[in-house]
Amino acid sequence: MYLKACPGYKGKIYLSFVQGYRDENGKVRQKTIEKIGYLDDLKKQFDDPIAHFKQIAKEKSNEEINELVIKNLNTKIVNENDKQKNLGYLVIKQLYNELGLKEFFKVKQKKLKMNYDLNSIFELLIYSRILFPASKNETYNNKDIFFDKFDFSLKDLYRSLDYFSGFKDELQTLLWNNTKDKYKRDASTSYYDCTNYYFEITYNDEDLIDENGNILEKGYRKKGPSKEHRPEPIIGLGLLMDKTGIPLSYNLFPGNQSEKITLRPALKNTKSNFGIDRTIVVADRGLNTSDNIFFLAGKNDDKSNKDGYVYGQSVLSSDREFKEWVLNQDGYITDIFTEDGEEIHFKHKSRIYAKTIQIERDGKRKNKYTVYQKQMVYYSKKYADKQKYERDLVIAKAKDLINNPGKYTRATSVGAAGFINNISFDKTTGEVIDRDLSLNIDKIKELEKFDGYYSIVTSEKNLSDKEIRDIYSGLWKIEETFKITKSDIKTRPVYVWTKEHIESHFLTCFISLVILRLLQYKTHHIYSTKELINSLKKWSCYNLEHDIYINVNYSNILNNISNIFNIELSNKYINWKKISNLLK
Repeated sequence: MYLKACPGYKGKIYLSFVQGYRDENGKVRQKTIEKIGYLDDLKKQFDDPIAHFKQIAKEKSNEEINELVIKNLNTKIVNENDKQKNLGYLVIKQLYNELGLKEFFKVKQKKLKMNYDLNSIFELLIYSRILFPASKNETYNNKDIFFDKFDFSLKDLYRSLDYFSGFKDELQTLLWNNTKDKYKRDASTSYYDCTNYYFEITYNDEDLIDENGNILEKGYRKKGPSKEHRPEPIIGLGLLMDKTGIPLSYNLFPGNQSEKITLRPALKNTKSNFGIDRTIVVADRGLNTSDNIFFLAGKNDDKSNKDGYVYGQSVLSSDREFKEWVLNQDGYITDIFTEDGEEIHFKHKSRIYAKTIQIERDGKRKNKYTVYQKQMVYYSKKYADKQKYERDLVIAKAKDLINNPGKYTRATSVGAAGFINNISFDKTTGEVIDRDLSLNIDKIKELEKFDGYYSIVTSEKNLSDKEIRDIYSGLWKIEETFKITKSDIKTRPVYVWTKEHIESHFLTCFISLVILRLLQYKTHHIYSTKELINSLKKWSCYNLEHDIYINVNYSNILNNISNIFNIELSNKYINWKKISNLLK
């Protein structure tokens, strides 16, 4: 702080205390800390006002200066129509740099000829995807909400997507290498599942075909079995997650392709890139195929030393011998334990079974093998009640259809039609043909027998039944992860359309997801991703004057996060110097 003398009203010299600072662009500025008065008036009180106040300025401590600044600021009124700046992204920025992403793009940039900064663009895409998910165009238009200077054009942003798509495998490996030790990641057990995302278009992508009619490259956007029951073209995504709940890797596939065949290439690629020796893959019954079983564990005899699996298995679609074993009450035992404050009655039994499977080779399923697996079945009263409740709803619909067939078509009778004898539909209109419709009582009775029974099969023959159950129950984490991608970071609908841009979009979504999971890890899983996102999104500031900002929406969650990341921005007033230090 120093004394400034400048001409005032009618040329009279006015004295004030002034402090220098650098603005957001690095230019030296000055601000008035305290107004003192006209020199002529001050001469009546002091022999040498200038010398007197110069000495006071010299003796003022930083704390005293801050008190003067705050006293002045408290008289200011915040105009919330002014453009706010987000502060929450500074937390994400720390994780971004910790992952080595900035250095990665710095190295890549040196090998490429371009006049825009790849890292700067990627940063904007990550910060925005987590806090303000939107289209690429809207993301670009909203870039000024951050303190970082994103000095590139919208065209540059779209051009960069052509490059990002080529870095997919390298970036996934980078994330693994930079987190496996620090976050104590455990890939001895991994979880795999698939979902799909829709595009707001009505047509499928065409495949790239050579002159002989061979498919060179399949289009991504294809109409297929949508998880959200939507009619638009979709793209499939397979996600591999480690035991700690942090995503390992992902793969994309055409929307009309079966997810059953995606596990093998995804796991092979991930193990090779990450240097993972052995893993037990946990997946739901949709991925429980003979080919996947044999790929992971082979014959699983005592000589085998391959990967393992824990799969859900449908009781109803199993063979007669398995169903009879499930219903036979011999061998069942009941363990009682407490889980999440609830008393669990775990009725279960298991066996080691030599199962004959047929493997596909050269397009034909004729190669028979005997594989050894542990089969476990358990009964849950809660699951039985759930099955009965859901079936009763469908049966009620089936009864209404029988009484009022004119109300229904092939499309609207889905589910209920399976409980009706003699049902058929008009090939042209899809309307129900009323021909002696009746409820299939035998089918209902058959289904009731199996209410509450659930089966899990595994290559790990030495695991206890409860260990098998506990490992399989971890699948909820990957199901929750898919919900986060769709609701919190809004991966869909997807607005880009070229292959490279689609791949880059999902790459930024994947890395955003990893960062959110790491943030949850650092905050000891106290908060949901939604709570973390909302807190970081709301944490903002407004420029009051010069280099001073007022801090708004600082919460207890943010206080906890700030302590963990050593970000000291809890004061009501923050100067630019403090913020700029966190931007480095």
